[in-house]
Amino acid sequence: MLACRVFRFAPSLAIAVTLLLLQSMVAYAEPVRVLAGGAKSADVRLAPPKDLDGYFPFTPSKSPELWQPRAEELKRRVLVSQGLWPMPQGADLKLSIHGLVDMGDYTIEKVSFESIAGLYVTGSLYRPTKATGQRPGILCPHGHWNEGRFHDAGRQNTRREIVKGAERFEEGGRSPLQSRCVQLARMGCVVFHYDMLGYADSRQLSFELVHRFAKQRPEMNHPTEWGLYSPQAESNLQSVMGLQTYHSMRALDFLVSLPDVDPARLGVTGASGGATQTFLLAAVDPRIAAAFPAVMVSTAMQGGCTCENSSLLRVGTGNVELAALFAPKPLGLTSADDWTREFHQKGMPDLAAHYAMMGAPSNVQLTALTHFGHNYNYVSRAAMYSFFNKHFKLGLEEPIVEEDYKFQTAAELTVWDAEHPLPESGDSFERKLCRALAADTRKQLDALRPNSADMLEKYRDVVGGGVSVVIGRSLPAASSLEYDQKIKTDRGDYIEMHGLVKHKPAGEEIPASFLYPKEWSGSVVLWIDPAGKSSILDATGAPTAPVKKLMAAGHAVASADLLDQGEQRLGDASQNRVVANPREFAGYTYGYNPSLFAQRVHDVLTMVAFIRSHEREPKSLAIIAGEGAGPWALAARSQAPTAINLLAASSGGFRFASVADYRHEHFLPGGAKYDDLPGMIALSAPAKLWLAGESEAAVSLASDAYAAAGDRAALTLATKPEDGTVDKAVAYILGQLPAK
Repeated sequence: MLACRVFRFAPSLAIAVTLLLLQSMVAYAEPVRVLAGGAKSADVRLAPPKDLDGYFPFTPSKSPELWQPRAEELKRRVLVSQGLWPMPQGADLKLSIHGLVDMGDYTIEKVSFESIAGLYVTGSLYRPTKATGQRPGILCPHGHWNEGRFHDAGRQNTRREIVKGAERFEEGGRSPLQSRCVQLARMGCVVFHYDMLGYADSRQLSFELVHRFAKQRPEMNHPTEWGLYSPQAESNLQSVMGLQTYHSMRALDFLVSLPDVDPARLGVTGASGGATQTFLLAAVDPRIAAAFPAVMVSTAMQGGCTCENSSLLRVGTGNVELAALFAPKPLGLTSADDWTREFHQKGMPDLAAHYAMMGAPSNVQLTALTHFGHNYNYVSRAAMYSFFNKHFKLGLEEPIVEEDYKFQTAAELTVWDAEHPLPESGDSFERKLCRALAADTRKQLDALRPNSADMLEKYRDVVGGGVSVVIGRSLPAASSLEYDQKIKTDRGDYIEMHGLVKHKPAGEEIPASFLYPKEWSGSVVLWIDPAGKSSILDATGAPTAPVKKLMAAGHAVASADLLDQGEQRLGDASQNRVVANPREFAGYTYGYNPSLFAQRVHDVLTMVAFIRSHEREPKSLAIIAGEGAGPWALAARSQAPTAINLLAASSGGFRFASVADYRHEHFLPGGAKYDDLPGMIALSAPAKLWLAGESEAAVSLASDAYAAAGDRAALTLATKPEDGTVDKAVAYILGQLPAK
């Protein structure tokens, strides 16, 4: 069977391209198998994708110097995954504090302020009445209690908790959330108890949307009018988790703005989903001085709600390592009879070793209360009170015993009333919010347009920093690679070889083919194609005509089966595999696994690293990548611009923003956020590039970057159909590489 491929351009040129099809036919052979006899690849990526119920161990670094680069990488991953790289330009707070209630030794006030683009933070502010001077400020994200800040366990449930020893008071035990806020205020702290999205007064995005989303909504999957959870939102790194994390940072902004809050003593504590927000905020906001995430951090389940997951967040990491980012600052934790039950044996010893390595062994503590179920009960709270008493130097006598208080109903706590009406909400607001978030990013990236050497450097810092997380792999070290040759045949004037290129630390292996002329020029051309390594051989098993031209000049030609190609096929259809979770949320898959697009880019980088580090020391490496494969090569080039001397690629006019299914093989979380594919091309400047499938206007950003890098001529645009064929790509490479 023959397969025909050409380099394609923008869709408007389809007719011209069809005519060129007859002139550009390339016949492919039946693929040569590297894995003989039906052997299975040992590539770990062929196993089912990892999900939130996997195992997530943490291995401490041996020194602070070794930990530092890893910590910076992880912090950037958190920020990128939350849509906070670059940081959004938040709205003026438009702060409203009203409804003061004096409870004797503390007060309660109603708070609302704008976080971003019309989305508000709501909550209750607790202040001590007898304290003087600046006091510690503590944020209290609540987690998944029914009704959140308005939670009321009811009389019978509270009495059952009292019998178990989990609570003490029929009145105060009705809400473990109010209990901790009241007690911390009585201890002299200013406490802000704020709503998670979808709970209590935070109703602009519904509870069902934020916490129960299960099915993709066709009406919210639109190129310009999209909603959360859509492929477009994911491509722009817009998520409910990211919004909640930004809310936490804005809540801290609010707390710091209060004159009675000591900015040097800022803390955060929450349980379950509130603990997720606790350790994420602590990881990336340097203002937090002490943190107490309860019943969440473990090597087991990482967080089951859509509000606790986002694409890219836990790829190659987990909650224990994310919590470790807070070291050496004080970190307190609790465990219970839930997914944290083994934390004292799995995870905590490593976290303790990490703190010791960081020079602060006494700054991390675990209170293991595994005889209780999932909780933030009286006993757990007592550990937290002692923790903040110690680290914020409150000077209170230990043990600190929580006292009863008057429970506040939802009607007493609610922020919204006739004078303070609920802001806009619903589907139209959701679309408006997503548009505003995208516009905020667009404004910031436009201000970074690389039209000078200085601006190019800034562009690389921001866009390059984001894309590095989106792709998730740099050029592998030579020491991490090995080659297992399976077939070697002397073809007269060239040697044909087939084997496995292995990335040992990653557990990956790539079936690859090499055609090596005996009169070698010293250059290698890596041929990347949707058909995989079979693309360099014709129906007779001989090199195809374009490949023969390269070999006639003495250039070696290599190709490979990238993931889900040839011998690396994952299934009948080439698309992303998703985890077993039936809820149609991208974050459940891509929060723990790279997308197929990213993994193919990883394979290109592995092949580049292997060729560059080969014992024969190639003088030059070029890549030819046609339509369908061009975006992989262009993305790889953005991560290793100096390792690839020449690139001839057809983008086919592809944009990540156009992908309308989160299962699609070209779906890439964050792919559209950083100027889409043109942004990746710009990061390659000034490395030599022949680019087909684009107009001058479509890649003006890349043109500016090349000019700013001092070599606009290094970018060659083949804008006409007749200039974008395989033969023209080969001719470009031949014109740049010295022959034998």
